Amino acid sequence: MTHEENTSGWDAIDKAIEELYGEQEPKHYGTSIPYMLGGPDPLDGISVYAVNTPMSHWHFVTYGFSELYEKEIQDTSKSGYGFELTFRLTRSEEETEPPAWALNLLQNVGRYVFSSGNIFQPGDYMDANGPICLDSDTLLTALSFIEDPDLPAISTPNGSVQFIQMVGITGRELEMIQSWNARGFLSASSIFMPNYVTDLMRNSYADIPSVIQAVEQGIEKDGSSTAFLFIQQLDWESPHKKLLQKSVPAKLQLGAKQAALVGTILRSRISKGESLSLIGPDINILFEAGEVPAVLESDKQITVTVNTQIVEELAQNLRPAEGTFQITSLDHMLVQIVKTEIKDQEGNIIQTIG
Repeated sequence: MTHEENTSGWDAIDKAIEELYGEQEPKHYGTSIPYMLGGPDPLDGISVYAVNTPMSHWHFVTYGFSELYEKEIQDTSKSGYGFELTFRLTRSEEETEPPAWALNLLQNVGRYVFSSGNIFQPGDYMDANGPICLDSDTLLTALSFIEDPDLPAISTPNGSVQFIQMVGITGRELEMIQSWNARGFLSASSIFMPNYVTDLMRNSYADIPSVIQAVEQGIEKDGSSTAFLFIQQLDWESPHKKLLQKSVPAKLQLGAKQAALVGTILRSRISKGESLSLIGPDINILFEAGEVPAVLESDKQITVTVNTQIVEELAQNLRPAEGTFQITSLDHMLVQIVKTEIKDQEGNIIQTIG
């Protein structure tokens, strides 16, 4: 007697795509060894469709973030992580196969989710710390996430599944998103990027006047949605008093790459009465809005209360250049900006900022 495998989750995704593309047979890339059995790829498969509107592109759809077979997790409202990823990439006339790097990128994002447990929601973003397509001279070095414009959320026997589309963005566009929010930026760019199709060879939208204006107005109206910023080069030296000597002020250290961004987001958050957490490898520094400036230290977190005047002073001085400046109204606190070295995958320094 053979046991029929339950593929109800998989079938529900197939049905949703069939409603969009009819009888088109996708190119499907399965994994030979399941992840559970030690295989390298966490996603069971990726289907790719050739689409001609609003331009020629490939439409990738993953199978594996949701529960494709039997129901295993207790939460009945959503299937697995509650989403599948999609990705749209420009396609040239002579291309008959989707590029392998895009399949690898989706599997890499899968590895990140499966190993960290961090899931994506529409409106999220992720710095790829390098070109999203290795060995290409693309400006796209980060990803943002938005609802797939053609695939609404579905109900499956294992719970709901949302289709979240990855969109390739540049470093400067990522900073615009962090200073405001992803939905706003993508909406302002959608006229240049219909259906959020990723084009490796495009120029940055961060230079387009209408996008710049939308972002500036958005920041003023909404503030920044970035409550946490991960800073690789973050350090704090506590103030200390030496016997018979003047006390030494506290010192905050930041890398040059993110210095200006910290200033921009801080200005945006504090103006709306919101806080900003800088999260480093060994220390967290929380900036809070308050009229009376103060620095409060505990084991793992420093809380810095700042008013508008201090934020302006910080924002004007936080620049991508090595140097030290003092915030007099915060107990003469020193802020030191140190060089940032950008390295490739082999660990070679490819750029120095500051």
